[in-house]
Amino acid sequence: MKIQNKHYTSIWDDGAAPASARVYIIDQRWLPHRLEIEELDSLEACIRAIREMHLRGAPLIGAAAAYGMYLAALEAPAEGWRAFMREAAAQLLQARPTAVDLAKAIREQTIVLQKTNDRGQLALRHLAKAREIAATSKEQCRLIGQHGLPLLQALSEKKGVRLNILTHCNAGWLACVDYGTALAPIYAAFDSGLDVHVYVDETRPRNQGARLTAFELAEHGIPHTLIADNTGGHLMQHGMVDLVLVGSDRTTRTGDVANKIGTYLKALAAHDNGIPFYVALPTSSIDFKLTDGLSQIPIEKRGEEEIHYLYGLNEKSGQVERIRISPANSPAANYAFDITPARLVTGLITEHGICKATEEEISKLENHRP
Repeated sequence: MKIQNKHYTSIWDDGAAPASARVYIIDQRWLPHRLEIEELDSLEACIRAIREMHLRGAPLIGAAAAYGMYLAALEAPAEGWRAFMREAAAQLLQARPTAVDLAKAIREQTIVLQKTNDRGQLALRHLAKAREIAATSKEQCRLIGQHGLPLLQALSEKKGVRLNILTHCNAGWLACVDYGTALAPIYAAFDSGLDVHVYVDETRPRNQGARLTAFELAEHGIPHTLIADNTGGHLMQHGMVDLVLVGSDRTTRTGDVANKIGTYLKALAAHDNGIPFYVALPTSSIDFKLTDGLSQIPIEKRGEEEIHYLYGLNEKSGQVERIRISPANSPAANYAFDITPARLVTGLITEHGICKATEEEISKLENHRP
């Protein structure tokens, strides 16, 4: 995708040989007000970027973790390098516990580690695997867009006028390597000439919709309207939404979906108003070991400061500043995700096509998983 007509991916390396290849990300904390490119120059920097959300989104977290193992390989000592790499993998796994792509990327890199007997080949092989994981993720998202396009075309033809889509959080290219998940079909539809409009949830507490989704759509020229999180139900009641389209951080084999906090409420409102609710995700985000989202998916609880404080542009000074919005003595609870039960999900849009959110249908995807 593009920023000011220049193509970017959300993570990349400079293409150099191992031991000299440098890894870069877009530091999303400063968007939309400032474009900051951050070099991940160590394992510690990669872990910090994941944990403190310099980058976020399940597919992107997976790609970043894969590059984190390459960065660890550069730091591994001559003696005890295998134990060092196992510890690096464990540290990366703890950075964000809910998104399953992270664990899968580490698992793939662990297989590389197990097959490597020469310390001199370690960085070479982990870099090659990181590049492969990032390229695969990018292609998965492109295909999600292509498989979701006919759905949007059919809804548009049925309606006959502008198609209104509501999305939550950011599931665009900034959450992936490129293209996005929930936004991928929207990009494909807009580029094909479909008249689409997107309602963008602000998505408290970190405002990924207001900061990132709105930014992406504006850069691509897609008509959109930013709304407060609690507005979606009202729009659905008044026939102003034709489709709800969201991403997923982890989905069970039975179709329960863990996504950004507030997704469940959108699914309830969509169900009550007879509006299709689709989840777009690569099969790498499906945890085939899990059968019940509520009891088995760990829900990350983040720091209170994300509730108490907002970041925004001071238009007088031109600086991005932090302000407190709550009383100093008020405690806060900050749950990062919630679970949408499969019964509320109309279907899943994957790189292999669209399927129902049922164990029977999802199990057919297991043979395709990375």
